[in-house]
Amino acid sequence: MHLLLVGISHRTAPVELRERLDFQAPGLQSAVRALASRGSTREAVVVSTCNRAELYVACDEPTVARVDLLNFISEFHSIDRSVVQPHVYEFADLDAARHLFRVAAGLDSLVVGEPQILGQVKDAHLAAAEVHASGAVLNRLFHASFATGKRVRTETGLGSGAVSISFAAVALARKIFGDLKGRNVLVIGAGEMGKLTALHMKSQGVNRITIVSRTMAHAARTAEAIGGASAAPWDEIDTTLGAADILITATGAASPILTKGHIESVMRPRRNRPLFIIDIAVPRDVEATAGEIEQVFLYNIDDLQTTVRVNLARRTSEVSRAEAIVGEEVEKFSAWLRSRGAIPTVVALRQRFENIRRSELERLEFKLSSLPPEARTRVDEITRLIVEKLLLTPTEQLKSLTDADTVGAYSEALTRLFGLGGQTGSVAEDANRKVEPFIRRADRSTISDSLDRRSNKG
Repeated sequence: MHLLLVGISHRTAPVELRERLDFQAPGLQSAVRALASRGSTREAVVVSTCNRAELYVACDEPTVARVDLLNFISEFHSIDRSVVQPHVYEFADLDAARHLFRVAAGLDSLVVGEPQILGQVKDAHLAAAEVHASGAVLNRLFHASFATGKRVRTETGLGSGAVSISFAAVALARKIFGDLKGRNVLVIGAGEMGKLTALHMKSQGVNRITIVSRTMAHAARTAEAIGGASAAPWDEIDTTLGAADILITATGAASPILTKGHIESVMRPRRNRPLFIIDIAVPRDVEATAGEIEQVFLYNIDDLQTTVRVNLARRTSEVSRAEAIVGEEVEKFSAWLRSRGAIPTVVALRQRFENIRRSELERLEFKLSSLPPEARTRVDEITRLIVEKLLLTPTEQLKSLTDADTVGAYSEALTRLFGLGGQTGSVAEDANRKVEPFIRRADRSTISDSLDRRSNKG
């Protein structure tokens, strides 16, 4: 069985096309169910974010699947194939695994190290698992990618530090106030940057967000877009500022709207309660000298950009360490793939032992018939457990092999020793379709844990 990835991303396609190829809109489960039903693949997972749309599949004929995946993207979104094809990239087998591991680690993101992508990859796998589109190979592949992403985040500084203006503002606010829960935020200006910064503040659990704009309708629309925020008229700036802990200014005014004297008058009744001001307007909305006032912490967009540049430089220095981790995890996954060559032999061996067990029970039927039903059930259970115990060590030994030649030699020896004969040929054809309990138990428990977490979150 082969791994195959076909996709587009911010590296190959403009945002206009990526928006048209969004699988999230109709729902990931709908997309992966449609993909899995096409017959060219055995397993499928669809990863879809604002910056990428990728199809991961396990298949027998990569050449056939490659054409079908491209057709699927075109047909699912009703976009001519000639529009999509120039922007598509593809990877097979370990190259596909390496790409997914880099995606989960944040190495392939528009902003290197961004933290959201790992959760989006997990959601994609969970959506496929819930509709039984993923199996042993993709389950193992995606769980290995989760481990890679976790290692990169815990063992390197790739994801540390704010790398956007809006998030840098939040990071500075947390340095001053610590926990932002219970804090009040005032946003002057109804533009996109102010809204984005307010959304980041909201994610930190602030108590209240108030939007003020010269046009009340604009303030109301922005407050609605943020969700849970309120709008206030322009002439209530002093009142709302007096209650604010954090002020975000992002207007298009040609000159400062808040002077040092204005801020001083607001601060007098506050009794030394600090005021954190984020002035991200160009030209600036707040006079620079306002930062001289005691308990006033004023930062402008240049301050934030400096923070972003430092953090980006720090992340860049961590890339090589992150790539090394990806390489280690790819090698682990490669070893697991090679060990799967033993599966037909293992399944045939188990079938051989099970046939012998059942044959002997049937031969002794006349002796067992006098036993009560409970005792007969117990005999069946005991003999089954004996077989499981006998096969445990050879099964684990075969699964642990990583060299294909060694796997072949062991498999041939077992085939001769236990007279498996033609069994392994037929088993090889359908072993990957079987339950493979000794491989899938861990995958099932991990999927169940994920489903439990989603239920608790929802």
